[in-house]
Amino acid sequence: MSLQGKTIFITGGSRGIGLAIALRAARDGANIAIAAKTTEPHPKLPGTIYTAAQEIESAGGKCLPLVCDIRFEDQVVAAVTRTVETFGGIDICVNNASAISLTGTLETDMKRYDLMNQINSRGTFLVSKTTLPHLLKAANPHILNLAPPLDLQAKWFAPHVAYTMAKYGMSLCTLGMAEEFRARGVAVNSLWPLTTIDTAAVRNIIGGVELANASRKPEIMGDAAYVILNRPARECTGNFFIDEDVLRAEGVTDFKIYNAGPGGRLTPDFFVPDGTVARLQALAS
Repeated sequence: MSLQGKTIFITGGSRGIGLAIALRAARDGANIAIAAKTTEPHPKLPGTIYTAAQEIESAGGKCLPLVCDIRFEDQVVAAVTRTVETFGGIDICVNNASAISLTGTLETDMKRYDLMNQINSRGTFLVSKTTLPHLLKAANPHILNLAPPLDLQAKWFAPHVAYTMAKYGMSLCTLGMAEEFRARGVAVNSLWPLTTIDTAAVRNIIGGVELANASRKPEIMGDAAYVILNRPARECTGNFFIDEDVLRAEGVTDFKIYNAGPGGRLTPDFFVPDGTVARLQALAS
């Protein structure tokens, strides 16, 4: 497997899971376009598109940092155009950018509702639509959405219906586009973590240090994405992958290297079907 010379367009890749995917590809010598808003350091969120670019270059890749708010079509078109001008095309699109607010209906103001839907659902659709003309020219084109399996249990909606709708909008892009472009050879898949991942969102928004220590490192998602993006596009589309499932299929058995905290307790992520959690817990035991 190798992504050497491949060009990857990643949204929200200045930190966390997006950066982990970029760094894994960079080790092969891939070209990475980072499309994100963060240009100045944030007191609670590490990393900018420029620090991410430095890390990617140090890992062995080539990086194009692009200031881009994916809510705006003109900015997405400009970023994609610049990527093609710089690297000659696009082989892979990773829709990683996401907004989160774990609030109930009465506590969710419409500004936050709009933000989540504009970035998550609409942004994924827009970036996919804009990169597709270039992906259709690529040898092994992939779209990978960081989106959950479509498990329609009410428990995933009741506590934060607005957020769930926005994330499932990304998953519906996977479901529909995979079939739409199947005959044209573009793979469209989703990837989601079995456990919570130690990101800025987990530490600062969802659960603090305690939850972060019961999570896995973003590198597990980087490694799983790497496996998917190397698979033949015509044989691998329309899947809702779970990170641990992907790596177990590649022969990985020791997942302790991914633990973010010192203990062995891990917290299952949102939206993972009960049967998947139970099956993988049984394998681990």
